[in-house]
Amino acid sequence: MENKKEQITQNTPSSEIFGKHKDRSNADSQKIFLNQTGTVLTDMEATLDDISVNSPRTESGEGLQLKSFEDFKAILEVSLAINSSLILDDILQIVMKKAIEIISAQRGFIMLLDGDKLKFKAAYDINNEKPLDHGIRISATIAKRVAATGQSVYISDAQLDTNYASLKSVRELNTHSIMCVPLKIKNNIIGVIYLDNSIPSPPFLKPDLLLIELLAQQAAHAIYNATLYDHLYDIKEFNEKVVNNSPVGIVVINSNYEILSINDASLRALQKNRNDIICLTPGEQSTRLLSLIPKTEKVKWRQMLDIALTTNQPFEDARYFYNTDYDEKVLSIRITPIGNLPYGGDGLILTIEDITEKIIMEKYVILSEKLVARGEMASSIAHELNNYLAIIGNNAEILGHNLKRNQMDKANDNSRQIAENIIKMKRFTDGMMDFSKLETDVMPYDIQNLIDELLFSLKALNRFKKIMFSIEIEPRLPKVMVDIGQIQQVLMNLLYNAADAIENLAANKKEAGDISYKGKIKIEVKSGAGINLVAILIKDNGIGMSDEVKAKIFQPHFTTKESGHGLGLANCKSIIKNHKGEIKLTSTPNVGTEFKIILPTVENEQ
Repeated sequence: MENKKEQITQNTPSSEIFGKHKDRSNADSQKIFLNQTGTVLTDMEATLDDISVNSPRTESGEGLQLKSFEDFKAILEVSLAINSSLILDDILQIVMKKAIEIISAQRGFIMLLDGDKLKFKAAYDINNEKPLDHGIRISATIAKRVAATGQSVYISDAQLDTNYASLKSVRELNTHSIMCVPLKIKNNIIGVIYLDNSIPSPPFLKPDLLLIELLAQQAAHAIYNATLYDHLYDIKEFNEKVVNNSPVGIVVINSNYEILSINDASLRALQKNRNDIICLTPGEQSTRLLSLIPKTEKVKWRQMLDIALTTNQPFEDARYFYNTDYDEKVLSIRITPIGNLPYGGDGLILTIEDITEKIIMEKYVILSEKLVARGEMASSIAHELNNYLAIIGNNAEILGHNLKRNQMDKANDNSRQIAENIIKMKRFTDGMMDFSKLETDVMPYDIQNLIDELLFSLKALNRFKKIMFSIEIEPRLPKVMVDIGQIQQVLMNLLYNAADAIENLAANKKEAGDISYKGKIKIEVKSGAGINLVAILIKDNGIGMSDEVKAKIFQPHFTTKESGHGLGLANCKSIIKNHKGEIKLTSTPNVGTEFKIILPTVENEQ
């Protein structure tokens, strides 16, 4: 803690200030001091006038005037020394040593009030030339009286003073001179300075009291400032600990994106080390936030920061799918403008929460619900099919008997029942496979979030791990009216087909000895120029399609796959049609395929 404090402490000791003038004449020294410290001396004189009301030093012929250069020099030296630091222990030791030197005391102590009790904070014995660590004994009666009344006490010889000679501490310590003055801040007593001698000469005199009272006023302010600084520093450290231990990331940047503060949660979310960060301080080259962001994400982050800076309004992205170059994360980001930063100017506070685990759990819950629903649906389907099969089975069994008996009318009826129920089964299964038979539950939704959520799940699958994805989504797109599950099903179907096409072309190229081929899928989303539409383009560099295949690709039950049922793209077309949209196809053999989906925006529906 002290190391940090010393960074903002003035480190010019008073000995250096005055040591330069040891060899000069007294007149020269006076001129130098008065030139350098005019303002300080003015403050001293004002303080002296206040003290002189209770401790007059202008009695004629007594030699009690605090107007000699040496007096001013001593007090000024102390003032400069104690104001050169904000470390409380340093200030206490400086005050203690200087007070002893000024009036030639043997011992000195500073005690500060803690509640109603005086506690030793500094102690020094000039004869031992070292601080006193333990076994401190003083006249506690005098110290307590000064702390209670705020009135100074000085005794030239306590052994001869009937008011003090009987005190146990005076007798046992053989104390002669005693001086105790209060430390005050705006009439509030914060402690005392206590000085004493165990030899009769030199005694403490009234001019000495005036000097120590003046010193005490300077010291009290310095002690108060140091105590306040300690308090503020403790608050700062406490706040830093709270912020740093927060599970939510907090980053403060200025308008140039330079980082003023960043906590550990932010570093974890951005997958960076604290050693890589230099926070803004005068004279240092600080780290810019955008330098921590992967190249593929910089455009998005700059857009978010610029929106908050230019509009001076908070910006929020509750589900930002963030690619760290190592893995995919889901972040909740809020950016809030802030003014009057520590080094001037305006900036932004970013709160960053890593909600990846939360999103994964949500998906597991949704998947579990779907599995339960599918289980119930499977039971219903099985029940319905069993009804048809029971009718078909019964009629097939009876048909054989009727044929043996040559009862052709009944046999024809059995045959008709079998054929009709087979047709019913086909219609039922076609209806179950055809999503167009399902009710479309549309709602306004952010198309970027929809795509990000889908890719977050798909890109972890093995079939997509070797494929390079390129995502280009136009900023500030209007929301679209969609059934989220159905549109994700369409996009998932198209991406699966793209992965299959890439795999087929990769196999062909490998057989031909070409191992340089890399599969790519590009997803582009943009708004229609002047119309309330959004276009989603999914393009691959896979095996492509011939004209013959393109002509049949959306027909039910048409498939180019050995294990395909031929309903995927037919269902995709039905879903898009139910959304009042379009799906278009362009493809070139051994070059690639592009599907273009056009959906109406919320404005188009109003």
